[in-house]
Amino acid sequence: MAEPKDMVIPMLKELRDEMRLGFAAVDRRFDELEQRVNTRFDRIEKRQDAQKDAFTGESILGRYAIKEVDERLAALERDVAELRARS
Repeated sequence: MAEPKDMVIPMLKELRDEMRLGFAAVDRRFDELEQRVNTRFDRIEKRQDAQKDAFTGESILGRYAIKEVDERLAALERDVAELRARS
């Protein structure tokens, strides 16, 4: 039977190799998960950008509608002022 001190170094080398393989597998898994998460975040950000664009578009349409109403009110006020001036 081999002396215990002769067995320690080979066992440590074997343990070190197993740890390297294990950490390499964990690193690969983390890389895969990070890629999935980034892909999901990219999709979410695209959706948010699309929603922002839609809301901005709606607010622009709202501004045009308000401007048209304001112009019509101003025209009505001018007409009323002219009618008052005639009477």
